[in-house]
Amino acid sequence: MDRRSFIKKAGVAGAGAAAATTLAAPAIAQTMPKITWRCSSGFPKALDTIYGAAEVFAQAVSEATDGNFEIQTYGAGEIVGALEGADAVRDATIEMAHTASYYFFGKDPTWAFGTGVPFGLNQRMTNGWLYEGGGLDLLNNDFYADQNMIAFPAGNTGAQMGGWFRKEINTVADMQGLKMRIGGFGGRIIQEVGVVPQNIPGGDIYAALEKGTIDAAEFVGPYDDSKLGFNKVAPYFYYPGWWEGGVTLMNLINLDKWNELPSNYKGVVKAASAYANSVMMARYDTLNPPALKKLVSEGTKLRPYSLEILEACFGAANKVYAEIGAENATFKKIHDSYMGYRGDGYLWFQLAEYNMDTFMMIQQRGGKL
Repeated sequence: MDRRSFIKKAGVAGAGAAAATTLAAPAIAQTMPKITWRCSSGFPKALDTIYGAAEVFAQAVSEATDGNFEIQTYGAGEIVGALEGADAVRDATIEMAHTASYYFFGKDPTWAFGTGVPFGLNQRMTNGWLYEGGGLDLLNNDFYADQNMIAFPAGNTGAQMGGWFRKEINTVADMQGLKMRIGGFGGRIIQEVGVVPQNIPGGDIYAALEKGTIDAAEFVGPYDDSKLGFNKVAPYFYYPGWWEGGVTLMNLINLDKWNELPSNYKGVVKAASAYANSVMMARYDTLNPPALKKLVSEGTKLRPYSLEILEACFGAANKVYAEIGAENATFKKIHDSYMGYRGDGYLWFQLAEYNMDTFMMIQQRGGKL
């Protein structure tokens, strides 16, 4: 409608109110459109921590948009398989996936940096590198964009455990020929010391351990692992999970679908992703301690990896990083940024966090080491 002719017909006062209504409705419609996306999790619904982070994210998006932007969440295998999320997002089969980026390590080792790499950053350092250290911009601009997607951190497990074993392992020799469920970069590194890695979705691990198809398996930690029953078929629970010091889950979003969103919805997605990132870590920090106590009370045998094994794996990791970096320029660029952050990060954590943690643990034990 021509505004000047409207004013002549309706009068100045009436026109002001009517024009405000006429202009306001289209503006709201443009900034709060009705949109429905599908998000496939890389994990089964039974895991209320990892899968639950996708629900936390989706609910936050819905609440911030008065229900106009709805994200339907699906467990692994409901619409795409646990290890198929990246392809489905790239091809726009689904709009997004909430998953571990390193699941797609076999396509390109650079995928691993979106989740974590062996002997890498802890949870807080990971957030520091991603949000303030240039890591997320580097990943999105130099890697994810080439996969037709954009990514945002949306969960973290913290430092994970080192896996369940049918028998004790004390030396590198004890690891020779072991078939172990371990995904991503960890599998590549542990292969260097004689282990045969197996890439098995979380929901299928128990059956493989029970049948003896594998000799060992890593997943996350006490809470999730106990829900999946690994302690019933493998009594030895090792630590630390040196390949997963601060494991990030990513919201992988199809880039074309992202670019179609109004700017306010983009802001909501970023904020809701960061919220899910925080909530998931808080849940693990709350749920893992009692779960570990329960596992030990039921007979689980906690064992540390020997220094021999850790040093052998650390050396293998550095060797593999150098080999991949020599052939993959993008991997090397992101690796150098990531490991550069690690260098300064551990200096600070050793001074502040480590000493505080050590003192408090001594006090918890009645003043005894």
